[in-house]
Amino acid sequence: MPSNEENKVSSKAYTDPLQEDQFIKTKGLVHKYPSRVLIELTLQCATYCRFCTRRRMVSDIEKGKLTDPDINNMITYLTSHSDIHEVVISGGDPFTVPELLIKFITKVKQIKHITIIRIHTRVPVSHPQIIPDRLYKALATITKQALYISIHFEHPDEFTKETLKVVKKLRQTGAILLSQSVFLRGVNDNFEILLSLFSRLIELGIRPYYIYRCDPVKGAEHFIVPFEQEVEIMTKLRKNLSGIACPTYVIDTPNG
Repeated sequence: MPSNEENKVSSKAYTDPLQEDQFIKTKGLVHKYPSRVLIELTLQCATYCRFCTRRRMVSDIEKGKLTDPDINNMITYLTSHSDIHEVVISGGDPFTVPELLIKFITKVKQIKHITIIRIHTRVPVSHPQIIPDRLYKALATITKQALYISIHFEHPDEFTKETLKVVKKLRQTGAILLSQSVFLRGVNDNFEILLSLFSRLIELGIRPYYIYRCDPVKGAEHFIVPFEQEVEIMTKLRKNLSGIACPTYVIDTPNG
């Protein structure tokens, strides 16, 4: 829920903390790193996280809509850049636009030098009921590329029956499941909470991938946990979790 804390903005806060906008090559495509691109397939989400790195743009659904020519421009760019091997599909949340996602991956999987397709979503947690069976079927057709699906989990209370059903269906597509989380003050800034979260994830066949320090986004600074506290929690987690269950602690910078 929105909070009055969001009105408190310091001089250290950024609108675009990752400096992504300067690397937009065609609408919806960000090419910041040599071998991979970010695809912003939509600016729509099932729910809007108050701490979102891209809060400057998400929820502007009309601005984020992609036309067939936009998709074709992306495919042309990808086809003409043989040094690109990984396509990261995000947004917004690509699972909120299943038909567009199916259309896009159908085209991308035909590009020979693309060897990895990675999809980021929170829909399995925030609105699992909206995922149609045809999307699972489309994901299962990706056989020439490695398919990774990264699900955003923040707290063990998010393991609902509906979410667990989706996780099972996603595993059946052959996708490798990962998780991403963010340290959030007052939400999961606690060793026991994160130990429970990551232990359950690995049991479900989801590899805890990253846990981020909350980016200094304008309007979200009240979520930032003291650095020393995060380090202390991570130290305890590494002592209590196996290597495959403990995520990498990440601090984003504008330069990557």
